[in-house]
Parts: sequence; C-alpha cells; structure tokens
Amino acid sequence: MVGELRDLHEGAEDPRIEQMPADGELYGALLYAERHASALERADEGVRRAAALKRTLLCEYLREQAEVHQVKAIEAARTAGVQWADLAPVLAVGGPSAAYNKAKRLRALTLADETHDGQPLRRTPEAVVEAERRMERRAAAQRREEEAAHRRHALMVPVAQRLLENRAGLHQGGDVTYWLDEVAEVLPHCVTPTQMVSLRRYMDAAVRELQKAERRAAQVAETEGARLAYVAAVELLSH
Repeated sequence: MVGELRDLHEGAEDPRIEQMPADGELYGALLYAERHASALERADEGVRRAAALKRTLLCEYLREQAEVHQVKAIEAARTAGVQWADLAPVLAVGGPSAAYNKAKRLRALTLADETHDGQPLRRTPEAVVEAERRMERRAAAQRREEEAAHRRHALMVPVAQRLLENRAGLHQGGDVTYWLDEVAEVLPHCVTPTQMVSLRRYMDAAVRELQKAERRAAQVAETEGARLAYVAAVELLSH
C-alpha cells in the first residue's frame, strides 16, 4: 500500500517525495500522504481518488493491527496481575466491567478464524466467551486424543519389540519381511507423533501379511515365542 501511494505521489511530481518514509514505516507514510495530499492537486481525478482510497485502506489496516497488538498487551497486563480497574483508564472506559467488555470485544478480532464457518465473531463479550469455550473444548479433546495415542504407543512398543525378537520364527513370505524391517527401522527412535503413527502403520501391515498367510493355511509361527508374539500383535491392533 505504501509503495502504491509513493508511486501516485511520484507520478504527480510531488516535490517532497524524497521525504516520504520507507515502505515499512506505515504510520509515518500515512502521515506524509495526509500532509502532502495537496501535491496531488494538479493530478487528474482518478489519481486523487486512488490515493484517497489507498490512505483509507492503510488507515483500516493500521487500526486492525493496532487492535490485535492491544489485545496482546491487555493479555500481558492481566498475566502480570493488572486488575480491570487499573486497565479502565488506560482503555478509556468508565470502570472495571467496561474494561473487561472492551477487552472481550477486541478479542473477537483474534478469534475470527476459530469459528466453525470462518466468519468474524460478533464483537460482544458473550460471543467471545462462547468462542473461547469452544476453543477450550477443542483443545481438551485434542489433549485427550494425544494422551490416548501415547497410551496406545506405550502398549505398542513392547509388542513390536517382542515381534522383532521372534521374527526368525515367523512366516517370511509375502511382504512380512519388508514390513518387519520397517518396524525395526522406526522402533528405536519412535518418539514423535509421526513416528508413532508410522510404527502402527508398519505393524498393521506386517500383521495383515501374516494373517493372509494364515488364511492360506500356512504356518505363521514355527516357535511358541513367535506364536505368542503374533497373537499379542493381532490382539493389540484389533482395538
């Protein structure tokens, strides 16, 4: 936006264009364009209209950004123990409840993308509180899912280790060997969620290959240890 404003002023032969702040200095550039709008008087109407629209757009962008940063400042103040009564004069409102309500209305800006349809929130304290509750519920559900995944992984690791320890006694046809090699590759370093998912996927594939062999009436386990390891893997992966 600043670059486009600069181009308009340069095209109108603004004599002070060299004084215009750099593109990253949004507020300073806006003030310059406002102070030197008269430099566009000799330009045609289309140029003046475009410059005025760019200034308006830049004002809107700065306002939105200022409010987002104000939300962060309020949250930092609250985290530091600042009371709503102390924030009231800073936010130019009449009392603690008004400060709380203003903070919630500002918070609506940062929660707009969290709504189910991506639409902006109504800028009311009630709408923001409900949106925050939805976010908390989603976060809690995600934590429960992650905890369940870690519990499943904790059970998966010893079963996978047992299967690998007894792989010599397992049927080696089909892709059994390939998938057990994949299990052996990921198991020693299996700590990230992606690695956990990969371990289960490789275990699933190895067990499916063994089950295929079993349906063909092949002997999938030549030793008692291999049989027990296979049964434990089937049992775990069936849940």
